[in-house]
Amino acid sequence: MSNINVEPYIADEDYNNPAMVTDFYEFTMANCLFQHGFKDKVMVFDMFFRRNPDNQGYSISCGQHALVKFLREYHFTEKDLVYLRTKGMSEEFLDYLRTYRWKGDMYAFKEGLVCYPQVPMVRIECDMVGAILIETYLLQTMNFHSLIATKATKISGLSTHTPRNVMEFGTRRAQGQSAGDNGAYAAILGGCIGTANCLAEMKYGPDVKAVGTIAHSFIEFYENEFEAFKAYADTYPENVSLLLDTYNILESGLPNLIKIDDYLIEKYPNDPNKRVKSARIDSGDLARGYKRLRKRLDEAGKPYVKLVASNSLDENTMADMELYEGARFDSYGVGEKLITSSSSPVFGGVYKLVAVKEDDGTYSPRMKCSDSASKAIIPGKLMAWRIYDEEVKSSYGKDMVTGFLRLNGETVGAVANRSRIYDEEGKGQADIISLDDEIIEEGKEITVYDMNPDALHHSRKITPLKVEKLLVPHLINGELAMELPTIREKKEFIKDQLENKVWESELRPKMPHSHYVDLTEKVYEVREAMYKKLHGGSLD
Repeated sequence: MSNINVEPYIADEDYNNPAMVTDFYEFTMANCLFQHGFKDKVMVFDMFFRRNPDNQGYSISCGQHALVKFLREYHFTEKDLVYLRTKGMSEEFLDYLRTYRWKGDMYAFKEGLVCYPQVPMVRIECDMVGAILIETYLLQTMNFHSLIATKATKISGLSTHTPRNVMEFGTRRAQGQSAGDNGAYAAILGGCIGTANCLAEMKYGPDVKAVGTIAHSFIEFYENEFEAFKAYADTYPENVSLLLDTYNILESGLPNLIKIDDYLIEKYPNDPNKRVKSARIDSGDLARGYKRLRKRLDEAGKPYVKLVASNSLDENTMADMELYEGARFDSYGVGEKLITSSSSPVFGGVYKLVAVKEDDGTYSPRMKCSDSASKAIIPGKLMAWRIYDEEVKSSYGKDMVTGFLRLNGETVGAVANRSRIYDEEGKGQADIISLDDEIIEEGKEITVYDMNPDALHHSRKITPLKVEKLLVPHLINGELAMELPTIREKKEFIKDQLENKVWESELRPKMPHSHYVDLTEKVYEVREAMYKKLHGGSLD
């Protein structure tokens, strides 16, 4: 028997090709299917999630920009092929990967779209290799970005309509460099005004602004606190933000701040911009510290000095300080509880095969059944839609009805009297999952099936009055199919949705309303038929 000589792979800890961010089974499956003649078989995968973080009423879809960049640059190097050869991949498969480029279709939610469980967030249609091998990177990217953007909307107060100036301070507590960089980006989209991470600003630009002043070590370096404050004020007279809790907030930090501000007034009497801008406290009873500092600063004639809080903050501790103690800081620095989403650190998105394209151009649905009906996926090449409420007016100026649909012949919504109209128009009421070739038309009655097993009415007829298609083309045949929005545009998009497009009942922190997710009759029948065939039962 002749020996097969395989070039050894030498590990290189500095090597980085995102295409190799894969679970090994993706290569074993792709190589096997390649060997069996399925190289050009087109597969359809959906990425979706099953529950919102922290059991809240919504999530934010994020990561599309990074995913598009990854797919457009997708390739394998000779180093990758050497490694894969040592792992048992066939030579024919390796030759194919040598020149492989990603030429599939990516349909996805717009980055920043408010989203809900079970609804496809990303749809990939691609040849077998390009569909299978991207699973890990896609999930890693979409899950992490969505998790942090969602958490940021809560911490920044967007979700409760109580906006806060929050700076993302979590880089040093992030789970690796990429988490720090990507987390800063996602946090900005979710409402933060800045980050401590300089590399993030270098990568994403001034909308991901790096901010910060001094740490305790700077103050400790000097013989006394006043000298430290003075050195900083002399260096940055237009950006004086002081940290007060190195020694004692009220007995040392505050008196020295007042002395420094008086010093600046004397040194720059005609330049009000050269004053102490803010003071930060990072320990102790923050709410009590706020009230004492605010009172004494105002008494000293310095109401312009803003107060900043940091130290293991999250949306709950900030809300408690604001609501119960009246301590509303001018801004906050939030670290590990944001960058790790510590209260719910896993987004839980999955990537499932839902259809295979046949030679005649039709799509054969595929389905994982499982022993749990709740994990039975929705098969077929799918499309997602959102229906909104819409104000319906009488032509004679009588009472007005705000409704999103007609249910069994009756308009559903809030009725307003002549003197008051409820501000409810334009809110998202339900998401509908259809087959891709179905069209949901405004004003046309359809039958839908509620995915909630506890729903009182499993099926019902509705007439949507305002409809939006949610899955939009990002890449077609591997080429960019849309103009990607800027960071500022995406940030405003998220803000606008939470302020104007989402029901307050879905935003409340405790026991939020569950957004309605329905199936069209065709999708319901395909799912039921496949479940009975594959599992021998019914999903009802």
